[in-house]
Amino acid sequence: MALNSQKWGYVRIITGTILGGVLGFYVMHRVEVSYKEKMKKRLREYEKELQKKEELKQLEESM
Repeated sequence: MALNSQKWGYVRIITGTILGGVLGFYVMHRVEVSYKEKMKKRLREYEKELQKKEELKQLEESM
């Protein structure tokens, strides 16, 4: 009886470790993808801002 209990304990530990690793990997993957998208959005906004400043500078120079 004690051997079955010990086997069941090992199975639970191994299963928990594997499932925890998979869940952790999935969560970190989602965080990374979300962060990359946010940074791309900020970069696009920054490039638009630079473009507007450049256009304003050219307009001032032409006057």
